[in-house]
Amino acid sequence: MTTTPDTSAIDLDAPALAEDVDLALWGDGSDARAAVFKKFRDDRPVTFLPEFAIPGFPKGPGFWSVTRFDDVMHVSRHPEVFGSALGTNIPDLPVEILEFYGSMINMDAPRHTRMRLIVNKAFTPRMVARIDDDVRVKARKIVAAAAPLGECDFVETIAAQLPLQIICEMMGIPEEHWHRVFELTNVILGGGDPELVSDLETLLGATLEMSAIAQAVGEDRLANPQDDLVSAMMQAEVDGERLTAQEMASFFILLAAAGNETTRNAISHGTWLLHNHPDQKADWMANVEEVSAGAIEEIVRWATPVIHFRRTAMEDTEVGGTRIAKGDKVVMWYESANRDERQFDDPYRFDIRRDPNEHVGFGGGGPHFCLGANLARREIRMMFEEMFRWLPDLEPTGAPDYLRSNFIHGIKRMPCRFTPTEVPADDA
Repeated sequence: MTTTPDTSAIDLDAPALAEDVDLALWGDGSDARAAVFKKFRDDRPVTFLPEFAIPGFPKGPGFWSVTRFDDVMHVSRHPEVFGSALGTNIPDLPVEILEFYGSMINMDAPRHTRMRLIVNKAFTPRMVARIDDDVRVKARKIVAAAAPLGECDFVETIAAQLPLQIICEMMGIPEEHWHRVFELTNVILGGGDPELVSDLETLLGATLEMSAIAQAVGEDRLANPQDDLVSAMMQAEVDGERLTAQEMASFFILLAAAGNETTRNAISHGTWLLHNHPDQKADWMANVEEVSAGAIEEIVRWATPVIHFRRTAMEDTEVGGTRIAKGDKVVMWYESANRDERQFDDPYRFDIRRDPNEHVGFGGGGPHFCLGANLARREIRMMFEEMFRWLPDLEPTGAPDYLRSNFIHGIKRMPCRFTPTEVPADDA
């Protein structure tokens, strides 16, 4: 979409954004809800909405919807007022389940500070350099493996492979489990999409299985430390405390969700965007060094792989001049903030040379800003540069099959084709 959406037919008093997980609104990409978000930004930037019902759980009390960029930034950057420990998605769940699924995302200080310090201590410059160097090598091998095929499902064969391999290897997951981690991640983040999650038992089963895979690695590294990130994490101490194997497993679930799913969706959305904006693709391919950094930021802004996060007001406060009571839920719609005309010039234009481009695709700052943002940027860059090199004529042959979700702006499948080519072994 390159033009401002028409909001004349939008009725904000009808169910929207929350009351129903509507397939048309949440299963057809960001264009399908652009007019709804614009109408909210213009007329009700901070407004109270009802929650949708989740089978097996009582219906929640509702939440404050925050759609403008400045208001999202305000909520994100004041964690002392807007807490995360009571949940970062709209529904209320027991704290034990929240931490099991989301690790440090669902924590406030001081527990969040402790966890983040332990993880930061493990990411030494040498460890980061090793991961950084490995990104291009893996990107080359993934694209080289696809190159002779001529056609494939872009998501599974190309986009999903790089973040999946980097995270699994980084966390010491044996290679025989990598594809299963891909399948389990799809289920864990597929809530709302009946193709992926048929019931609560399926979701819990996937989470427990992934946790068991990661916990086994953590326990092994405690007993038999190696020169790898997991050993460094398990041995790192802050105030005499270390991560438990279960905490490491929960952290892996977070990484698999936040790092794997979001990065692969940015790569998939970026490929679809470049297909629909061939002038932008030509510009990037002709000016890789000059354009890559800005192109990645624009892809992340446009894709906004995580549609929303929630906070809970820890005291009576205000957002955008609206009174918020202590205990109320506050939902930051990142996708809306990234289209806010008050922040971005012509926000519905995809422009890889956009400058400035202070988007919230990695969060809005504060202590919960995406831990892996720089790794994600490198993965996206390396994958596109290798595709430009080996598969310059790659193009989707059908529209994306979007995930049905109001949380993850995901693409499940997207067929593509390209001229088959053989990559020299020494370059692969």
